[in-house]
Amino acid sequence: MSQNIQSVRGMNDILPDEAEFWELFEETVRGWLKSYGYRPIRLPIVEPTPLFKRAIGEVTDIVEKEMYSFEDSLNGEQLTLRPEGTAGCVRAVIQHNLAVQRPQRLYYMGQMFRHERPQKGRYRQFNQVGIEAFGFNGPDIDAEHILMGARLWDDLGLDGIKLQLNTLGQLEERAKYRAELVGYFEKYVDLLDEDAKRRLYTNPLRILDSKNPAMQEMIAGAPRLMQHLGAESMAHFEGVQQVLRDVGIPYEINTRLVRGLDYYNLTVFEWVTDRLGAQGTVCAGGRYDGLVEQLGGKATPACGFAMGVERLVTLIRESGGEPELEGTDVFLVHQGEAASRLAPRVAESLRDQGIDVLFNCGGGSFKSQMKKADASGATFAIIIGDDEASAGEVTLKSLRAEGGEQKRVGVDQVADEIMNSFFDEDEA
Repeated sequence: MSQNIQSVRGMNDILPDEAEFWELFEETVRGWLKSYGYRPIRLPIVEPTPLFKRAIGEVTDIVEKEMYSFEDSLNGEQLTLRPEGTAGCVRAVIQHNLAVQRPQRLYYMGQMFRHERPQKGRYRQFNQVGIEAFGFNGPDIDAEHILMGARLWDDLGLDGIKLQLNTLGQLEERAKYRAELVGYFEKYVDLLDEDAKRRLYTNPLRILDSKNPAMQEMIAGAPRLMQHLGAESMAHFEGVQQVLRDVGIPYEINTRLVRGLDYYNLTVFEWVTDRLGAQGTVCAGGRYDGLVEQLGGKATPACGFAMGVERLVTLIRESGGEPELEGTDVFLVHQGEAASRLAPRVAESLRDQGIDVLFNCGGGSFKSQMKKADASGATFAIIIGDDEASAGEVTLKSLRAEGGEQKRVGVDQVADEIMNSFFDEDEA
């Protein structure tokens, strides 16, 4: 007996009940983005590998350990399944001269891929909503991105998500701080774990973000980046905070928040929760003013953020905020030769009027079809037998009203009857 083929570990099926909920979530997100003036962009899942090495940084965990990369057998090109969305979005903005035309507010939704150990809230194939803004210099766009997060949590009925905020300054400021940080950690090299030792000379700021309990006291004594920042960087950070204070968004300054990607500068932020175990970040981002130029474009200020869909869906369900999914409008039951010829015409006529119809396929007795109608969640059943067909009528039965009222209606009048019933329910 052959063994059943299973999905790849960490790459999960989203079955119909859950997928319908995802669609409701995505509809909410699209409305939220539109309200802030963000427009959709759709990007390839596969990009040239050098794009991520140049954008993310060759000594980051993503590039070193987590990318799904392969060689194109046709031309030998090195390709990678995208591990994040910003690099691809920047590539598209450069390739199509989007930011040259005017400042851009863009968003995308889709799958990302990282080769890592699957656990709750962290999968090898996962979904993100990404938001990117190009051509805006001031701290107001950074603040807008943070305000957007706060509004979305309210729209989704989520609480307990807290904002952490930091600034990384500019590249030259960070370079001076980096040298001092390396010198500090060298004094405590015996206390560093293997990850920290590996990062010491390549990405020492990531050591600050370590969760290793044995290193916390040592890390707490490390020099602070903010002490090395100039007046311009600090003024930008203060500008972000001023907007948050004016609007009333609470936040915590976390000087150890550095993010895992090399392209960030100035503002970085994370929205975090304690309801998802170790994977507590549901949304994160910041400014990356140098990335467009780094990838070959004209110098362009930029910032953005991304959120994990799986984590947010889990939070919504755990908080009891899952909406009740609506059933279809009509389930169409039919039996008999004449009825089966009329039924498709009735179904299509109703759909022409904007009424959703679930059509019984595969035959079955009236009794078995009515059981399906009850289970479908439909508001009405339309029943067509040969008797109805010969009279040019249908039987319209309410599946939700007490008593299950039903009546015979002419084929040409059934859409009006259904629509009038819907209006009556709205007025009630």
